[in-house]
Amino acid sequence: MKPLVILLAAAAAFGADPPAREKLPTSRADLENGEKLYQANCGLCHGTKGDGGRGAVLAGRKLSRAADDAALVKVIEEGVRGTEMPGAWQLSARESRQVAAFVRSLSRVSSKPVPGDPSRGAELYARNHCSACHTIRGLGGSAGPDLSDTGLRRNPAFLRTSLTDPEAELPRSYQLVSIRSNSGSTITGARLSEDSFSIQVGDSSGKVHSFWKHEISELKKERGKSAMPSYKQLSSADLDDLVAYLSSLKEAS
Repeated sequence: MKPLVILLAAAAAFGADPPAREKLPTSRADLENGEKLYQANCGLCHGTKGDGGRGAVLAGRKLSRAADDAALVKVIEEGVRGTEMPGAWQLSARESRQVAAFVRSLSRVSSKPVPGDPSRGAELYARNHCSACHTIRGLGGSAGPDLSDTGLRRNPAFLRTSLTDPEAELPRSYQLVSIRSNSGSTITGARLSEDSFSIQVGDSSGKVHSFWKHEISELKKERGKSAMPSYKQLSSADLDDLVAYLSSLKEAS
């Protein structure tokens, strides 16, 4: 007997209705309002056409965090813990479903191919020692963001800007700090974690430094700055290849 038949039989035996599937509104008015709400609340990060940016690309692909409509509505309402995606607490239940319906319509938009050679981009990634700070599928450093699924989270234009001008659009959770210890040594790097008593920092070589707060004589937070160097010296073709490689990364570690 198939699992669905077993589930329905069990529900009938206990006098319960089988779980209902989420139904998104389909009228033209609902989709139009969903688009207005999307542009006002989501377009800044996800792109006006779902082509991504700070937020994930929504056009032309299945959404890894929203396999079905119920999951998509939940992501819109509650956000995604541990990411920059907030919950849309300001939307009513119907408005959340209108936004979800519009997002589903974006999956029918054809995505543009990314120029460049991903295999050559992988060579450039290794040659420039990017793994000292970035992790891909569990391998690499922790000073920079995990890039395992960056192709799902960032569009090519955003990735190219991140390579040529790292300080143009920093992740909200990113914080560059400079620490002077009581012994006189100085460390500059990305804050990995911090609480009332300690702080952990990853430097540009990928090494992690941990300090108790009482061991620090000065803690300076460099807001709006990044430890990542600019790669604008690369040729346009090299940048195309590197962006193509990063765009191809779509599996979480």
